[in-house]
Amino acid sequence: GGRTPQPGSMREGNVLVGLGMASATFPAPTLPAAAHAQINADGSVVVRSAATDIGPGTYTALAQIAADALGVSLAHVRVELGDSEFPLSPHQGGSALIASVGTAVHAACTALRRSAIALAAADHRSPLDGAGDDDILASAGQLQLRRDPARSETYVAILTRAGRGSLQEEASQPGASKPLTHTCHAFGAQFAEVHIDVALRTIRVPRLVGVFGAGRILNPKLAHSQVMGGMVWGLSQALLEDTVYDHRLGRIVNASFGDYLIPVNADVQQIEAEFIPEEDPYVNPMGVKGVGEIGMAGVAPAIANAVYHATGTRIRELPITVEKLLQ
Repeated sequence: GGRTPQPGSMREGNVLVGLGMASATFPAPTLPAAAHAQINADGSVVVRSAATDIGPGTYTALAQIAADALGVSLAHVRVELGDSEFPLSPHQGGSALIASVGTAVHAACTALRRSAIALAAADHRSPLDGAGDDDILASAGQLQLRRDPARSETYVAILTRAGRGSLQEEASQPGASKPLTHTCHAFGAQFAEVHIDVALRTIRVPRLVGVFGAGRILNPKLAHSQVMGGMVWGLSQALLEDTVYDHRLGRIVNASFGDYLIPVNADVQQIEAEFIPEEDPYVNPMGVKGVGEIGMAGVAPAIANAVYHATGTRIRELPITVEKLLQ
């Protein structure tokens, strides 16, 4: 409340206050990928992919997907990544890895669960003898009949009685299934408050708020961390980052972090990020969208709109600097 729409109309002492917003959208691709899943006679699960984890929590998210598909504890799942001899994976970028490799992991672990069910269903000694895949619920490391939960058996018992040291499955997925009939994007809205010194025109951003629809959120803590990081990235793009070229030689003049500016902790103040529930049946079977970059989309225009609201000056080239506001 208290917002007045006229540019330059909001002040706190010698500081101009501006509020701005912008929409955000970023593609949500699902790229070709494959994964290998194995369950051992001791109940442990191993998932393998050539994917990498450069920090967003890929190991954790893939382990969650595997644990959910097999109905086992997360502690029993080990994810192995980063070996080129493992099944195909796209690079970690473009907000596509979990949607792509995660879909393959889900398919491989689903096939693994079905293999275990088939092994038990074909064994007259099993309490699951004759059961079909749709009759079974996987939970807490065991398979149980939906209509009679007392009839259940652990993966350990199934493999041990069959004399199997492990069961293994590999699955691949081709990518987005309906690229021509549906557009696949994550969406959001970004809001920014800026404070600009009346005389010096220095810019501070005391508050950023982002709200996102990004499909099924596998791990709220990891996803929240990623979109917060994306919003810091957007702040950096809006106010600081600028690559300067020597046009005679084509060389980057500010080629180190001593000259290429990015935010430090003191530049980042209050950031709020929220997800709204969204079910998207078209992006991939899990309904998962990447969150690595949607947090960044829209931040710079929201800040630019807030700067206009504060000063009446419309800046259309980034970064927004003191010099541009003094012209």
